[in-house]
Amino acid sequence: MFENKTSIDFPRDLRPQLIVVIDTEEEFDWSANPDRDANQVTAMEHIERAQSIFREYGIRPCYVVDYPVATQPEGNQLLKKYLQQGQCEIGAHLHPWVNPPYEEHLSRENMYPGNLPRELELAKLATLQKAITEVFGAQPVAYKAGRYGFGPNTAEILSELGFDIDLSVCPPLDARHDGGPDYRDYDARPFWFGQPERRILEIPCTGAFVGWAGRMSRTVYDWANAFRQFGAHGLLSRLRVVDRLMLSPEGYSTPEHIRLTRALLSAGVRTFTWSFHSPSLVPGHTTYVQSQRDLNEFLDRFRRYFDFFFQDLNGEASSPTQIRTLMESMT
Repeated sequence: MFENKTSIDFPRDLRPQLIVVIDTEEEFDWSANPDRDANQVTAMEHIERAQSIFREYGIRPCYVVDYPVATQPEGNQLLKKYLQQGQCEIGAHLHPWVNPPYEEHLSRENMYPGNLPRELELAKLATLQKAITEVFGAQPVAYKAGRYGFGPNTAEILSELGFDIDLSVCPPLDARHDGGPDYRDYDARPFWFGQPERRILEIPCTGAFVGWAGRMSRTVYDWANAFRQFGAHGLLSRLRVVDRLMLSPEGYSTPEHIRLTRALLSAGVRTFTWSFHSPSLVPGHTTYVQSQRDLNEFLDRFRRYFDFFFQDLNGEASSPTQIRTLMESMT
């Protein structure tokens, strides 16, 4: 998928860099088959719940917006204000089933944009890019594939459309059971890919296998899949043998965020991506936030992690475009 992949080595004294990426999208049932009529964006009226926290910590998040958000006033109104005030960046997020042109068969597999024929993936992303440019007044330079669905043609399409940054890689996700990608061979380090004359920077989601199993973590975790019904993964987690962790407030606790961050820091990682989905800001839209109590805990995880990152680690707030500038200065 990533031709001419070039790793980036960080100076050990580089302060940890934190970026925030929000999958800014319509509300839909993640477990259901795709539905083109499920395109409501009512949660965007409450995006200030998160933005106020980012403002408090001096973070300029990147909202990667999909077609329903970009084209509906209730989806884009607050984001336009934040962008005009220099409080955020805007990227693109492709959900094919709610993004014209509508030519593909609706299926779980085709919810991953990288599975579409090249010309259709290109047409959909070009349509989204145009909509974002018209609404926000600037062409997006960062892209995150819906459902992390980067495919064999995506790199060439991004280059053709002028994108400079991709945010799609999600280690150690393995979505092959659903027709999606397998990122178990990737880690959280950014890397360059594409043609030398037009390099694209990959900034992966922050996730990893963490535990005392070390280099055998993936093998042990995969072995536990055969005993999933007996709670094998939970047992391995409790024993700290291996955990599959993500730097997200969705389904992961503050102690897990800290364990993951410290493990990656020890391994030389210096860029960290805090990520979540915009519908989680309203109870009932995702499995992670079902009540007001869930929402309060969800938002508290932001502050607890940010306090740890900026105070305990002496980290810095950054953004996708700032990280690219930093990476260019190192090469």
